[in-house]
Amino acid sequence: MILGLVDEAVTNGASVGRVCREIGLAATTLQRWRCQSIGDDDRAGPNSLPANKLSAQERQQVIDTACSAKFRDLSPMQIVPRLADQGDYIASEATFHRILREEGLLKHRSRAKAPTKRHRPPVKVADGACQLWSWDITYLPGPIRGTFFYLYVIMDVWSRKIVGWNVHLEESAEHAADLIIATCKAEGIEPDQVILHSDNGGPMKGATMLATLQRLGVMPSFSRPSVSNDNPYSESLFRNLKYRPWYPSKPFPSLEVASKWVSAFVDWYNDVNLHSGIRFVTPSDRHAGRHRDVLQRRRAVYDAARGRSPERWRGAIRNLDPIDTVVLNPEPESENQHAA
Repeated sequence: MILGLVDEAVTNGASVGRVCREIGLAATTLQRWRCQSIGDDDRAGPNSLPANKLSAQERQQVIDTACSAKFRDLSPMQIVPRLADQGDYIASEATFHRILREEGLLKHRSRAKAPTKRHRPPVKVADGACQLWSWDITYLPGPIRGTFFYLYVIMDVWSRKIVGWNVHLEESAEHAADLIIATCKAEGIEPDQVILHSDNGGPMKGATMLATLQRLGVMPSFSRPSVSNDNPYSESLFRNLKYRPWYPSKPFPSLEVASKWVSAFVDWYNDVNLHSGIRFVTPSDRHAGRHRDVLQRRRAVYDAARGRSPERWRGAIRNLDPIDTVVLNPEPESENQHAA
């Protein structure tokens, strides 16, 4: 059985050394078992109990102490030092944890809400325009200290083009719904064509917004609460916007002035800006499918330059292959390596 499982793991891409480490066997042991036609774990195991093993009475004392009226609301990290202050020592924090876990008693002991594990949002891949959008809201300083205008922006993740935006005096799901309706109309979006990713803010999950998405056939996607890295494209866009050299050093005096400035930024970002994440082509060119011609012309210029002065080129020219797919919330490298 052991050898069969090892062979299955190796067939699926794992190394023999990795498998041996996981099951606690030496590679030479596996080799000896194969020569002896041993298919199952033939190790005898320990011949005696560990010298430091708790007795049944000591184990029960741990359980009784943790469940007593005095300590039932405290974690082992609190119980052990309190016992020490009384001159008593029963077991370590790790032993308390282990015994309580084995007995099914390791529960959340505080009146506070138990921590909630937030699973990563599913990986989303786009290989063309209008498949995956990201949207968010950011603040623009208003004329009075502590007041703001609210910039709503929808970006196509694959092309990085800003496909919809607006500036409002307040943050609301109704404004968000109006923007998504106008953007879907402008881009000719069909039902079940595009995924709209956002964080967990009120306007993003408001009833009006969700009802609008359902009516349009737009599939919603959300980040984990308070995790900005789950919506990186919008966050990067806002950073770009607010760190432009021409971003106003003083607050916007009116909604009209703020909208005019954003309009100029969007024109620059879509039609002039060479985006580093898409091989330094403009988002508009990529969105319209012109980026391949741009990269081919650029490659011809590089090839001609290398032909004129080959001694200046130590290797290949810059990578000018189009980026075909873009991934939102990819698996971490460590997880990918573990899966392999």
